[in-house]
Amino acid sequence: MKGIVYHGERDVRVETLPDPTPLDARGAVVKIERTAICGSDLHLYHGNMPLENPKGFTLGHEFVGEVVEVGSEVKLRRPGDRVIVSGVIGCGDCPPCVRGEVVRCLANATQVFGTTEHLDGGQAEAAAVPVADHCLTPIPDGISLEQAVLLTDILPTGFYGAKLAGIEPGDTVVVIGAGPVGIQALLSAQLFGPAQVFQVDRVPERLALAEKLGAIPVHVDHAEARIAEATDGQGADCVIEAVGLDATILSAIGLVRTGGNVAVVGVSMSSALPFPMNAAFMKQLTFRTGLVPVPELWPALIPLVASGRLNPEVVFSHQMGLSEGAEAYRAFDARENGVMKILLDPSR
Repeated sequence: MKGIVYHGERDVRVETLPDPTPLDARGAVVKIERTAICGSDLHLYHGNMPLENPKGFTLGHEFVGEVVEVGSEVKLRRPGDRVIVSGVIGCGDCPPCVRGEVVRCLANATQVFGTTEHLDGGQAEAAAVPVADHCLTPIPDGISLEQAVLLTDILPTGFYGAKLAGIEPGDTVVVIGAGPVGIQALLSAQLFGPAQVFQVDRVPERLALAEKLGAIPVHVDHAEARIAEATDGQGADCVIEAVGLDATILSAIGLVRTGGNVAVVGVSMSSALPFPMNAAFMKQLTFRTGLVPVPELWPALIPLVASGRLNPEVVFSHQMGLSEGAEAYRAFDARENGVMKILLDPSR
């Protein structure tokens, strides 16, 4: 089969790989129908993630497809099932994992596909999926492949940000970042009844999309003054940070009101964030962050997408073949030709 293989900083290659088999009796093999590149994949692409052996594994944690083989202990999935794969998995046995709270796995077995040499990802024609009964869910009628791919990670991440932010009806909300996750956070925040949602970014095309979807667009250079003006100098009730840079995390703390909530779902690899403890203390700030527990959120999100209440696929700007994987990474990283998010078709 073909797959996109990581070989180091800005070095990804489409290679011929052995066909996968179930990792054990609880695993399955999924023939991949669609996959995508996530903004967090760029941390690897830029060489910003510590790895024991930073070469030779298949990338990607956003993928959906058809089950083609299952281990002897798989009970809920069968060959022929078309499934959504959770980008984040746990042991599948402990009570948190059974509830879908895979990031709270008591066996410390939380993993993200395609981010380490220990678990190959799904930017390929097929993938081996551990604990299949717990990290696969059927693609229901009414959900397209594009929508299903977004249910593997970034829609749950945006929704998780909105939940962590504690949005209440009538609130003023700020979403920092109008990339794919930021747009999912906007769509999710709107479900909670805010009076207004401001979306902060510096890319005109992304701000234009946010405005089309109901946000008040704000260029990053004007964010502090614009939010102060809109809130009588008090700051926003809730801020969702969807970028993961030190500067944007600090901006989130600066834009929130006293007693407000900050939720950080942008992936940050920084171990040297100069956290402004004095400001957080004096503001009585609630600051929440964490890796998204994808399966835990499926019972809420899948019906919202199937009913048409959520349309997350608006973030896809380009479609390419898996064989163009190296070029897709380059274009995505460069934001070339208005790239927002790239959907990859393994049949091409």
